[in-house]
Amino acid sequence: AKRGSQKPKQEETKKRWRPRPPLLSKPVDDVYLTWYYERPSYDVDVAVGMLKKFQELDFTYPKQYVYVNVTLDMSLQKKKKKVEQFASIVQLPYRFTDEMNKVLVFTENKEEAEIAQQNGAALVGGVELIKWILEDEIKMDFYVAVPEIMPKLIPLKGKLRRKYPSARRNSMGQDIPKMLQFFKEGLEYAVQDEHLIKTRIARVSLCTKFLILSL
Repeated sequence: AKRGSQKPKQEETKKRWRPRPPLLSKPVDDVYLTWYYERPSYDVDVAVGMLKKFQELDFTYPKQYVYVNVTLDMSLQKKKKKVEQFASIVQLPYRFTDEMNKVLVFTENKEEAEIAQQNGAALVGGVELIKWILEDEIKMDFYVAVPEIMPKLIPLKGKLRRKYPSARRNSMGQDIPKMLQFFKEGLEYAVQDEHLIKTRIARVSLCTKFLILSL
């Protein structure tokens, strides 16, 4: 009986989890199993140079986009609490596409409407646009407004959500040309999977110096 009772214990011992050996720092052979070694890290200028070299060796499209993954620490001092996922817009130092975002300007002032049209607004109008936006007849990338019309735009708050004009997002103000330039050329990004930002920032063909400045 004692011998039989020892078998399950022996089987349990065999099934016990064994710690994985520490990863090696650097391979010495040309061919190796990557999961046995630490992932290499490079300085930005070296990494960009390697990216350009790989593009040449692979004969891929020289003007393909360069993407970055940014991992954020979303934790707060209080335990079990994190920063809420957010979206924002940034103006990169060097544009990598000719595409412009479509921006709608809310104003009821004729002079301001003319300024908006002259500076490339996709659409300019007042409260008459609210119905069409609510019914999805009008869809824009961004919406900006002058302060005077804001009380009349409240019905759109639930519809536009984070795209609702706001001084905090720089989408509400008196300087219409400045707002239009920022939102027409800006790059929108958002936090995904609780802590990750994935976005494109440039093209491989951009010179190394300018590409690094876009990071």
